[in-house]
Amino acid sequence: MKDLKSPRKIRTADHINNLPKSGIREFFELVIGCDDVISLGVGEPDFVTPWTIRESAIYSLERGHTSYTSNKGLLSLRKEVCKYVSEDYGVQYDAENECLITVGVSEALDLAMRAVIDPGDEVIYCEPCFVSYAAEIAMAHGVPVAIENHEGNEFSLDIEVLKSKITPKTKALLLNFPCNPTGATLSMQQMEDIAEIAIENDIIVITDEIYTELTYEERLNSIASLPGMKERTIFLHGFSKAFAMTGFRIGYACGPEDLIDAMNKIHQYMIMCASINAQEAAIEALKNGRQAMEKMRDEYRERRNLIVKGFNDIGLTCLKPKGSFYVFPNITSTGLTSAEFARRLLEEEKVAVVPGDAFGACGEGYVRACYAASASHIMEALQKTGDFVRRLKQK
Repeated sequence: MKDLKSPRKIRTADHINNLPKSGIREFFELVIGCDDVISLGVGEPDFVTPWTIRESAIYSLERGHTSYTSNKGLLSLRKEVCKYVSEDYGVQYDAENECLITVGVSEALDLAMRAVIDPGDEVIYCEPCFVSYAAEIAMAHGVPVAIENHEGNEFSLDIEVLKSKITPKTKALLLNFPCNPTGATLSMQQMEDIAEIAIENDIIVITDEIYTELTYEERLNSIASLPGMKERTIFLHGFSKAFAMTGFRIGYACGPEDLIDAMNKIHQYMIMCASINAQEAAIEALKNGRQAMEKMRDEYRERRNLIVKGFNDIGLTCLKPKGSFYVFPNITSTGLTSAEFARRLLEEEKVAVVPGDAFGACGEGYVRACYAASASHIMEALQKTGDFVRRLKQK
């Protein structure tokens, strides 16, 4: 009999082997095993999707709308998206050629990375940040280049540090403001400075605007609206956060025709199209969901004020975020690492927060708490966290 070779010891791709696992998901494996946990960990609205949006999805099914759509998505939805982006973000896009409907913003980000990056290209991004950014860059065979944002600068972008990170290999800059996990935003001056840098260095800007509706102070237009920026910016957005539509998995990308065309080329081979029922629900959200969205935002503002005061009263320094629905309190006074603090708070008080280092190395010394939870749950979580911190300081 012919000798059969054994399978190779390592059969997965090197660039995947080298990726760390999601710090959020690893921590929540612990949460799953605990009963009666008050969770301030999952970044998901606690509101149910507004009923008119739900009804639109149901009615879509009842009418027998169960087919594929155009790869780019329903033209009717793309027209509503472009109208919304024009009115709320100050950028005009052509629905036919400059807009793509995706399966959540996560797919839009993946498409943008793969459409733009050649192997070895550098992509600058900010930390602390959403856990997938560095991984998305690496999976597209790019080189992630982190800018560390710090509490002393309210976790916002330092323009001088950005300039220092640019090299001849810099291809793109990835922005997410308001930021997950810190809630930091950009000023108009910062956006103008970034635009000048991007134009001078021929850099593509990828802006993830998923939390922009959840801005509590001055609301600015997108960086794509600035002179010379529309032609070098990929604008990413979706319905999960502002309209409480996480399970619908609908996002979108707007940008120059050549970049959207490249993203759609990947999308049509990988996904085909987003769900037609979710797309029709998204049309309803844009047409008639603004009042519900604003009501949710007002509630988040009240919860933000409650949780920020609560953490500061406990003795854990906590900046008031200008956007998103997260706070990022400093826990260094406890003497514990972020992971130790989160693990022990879960074990001893049944309160779940996310270790700050899950969002990048400079997140060490912090935890992320999501205030997309009821006021009563936030107050109970704060009380339990206060008990935990007092016990630590008594030892």
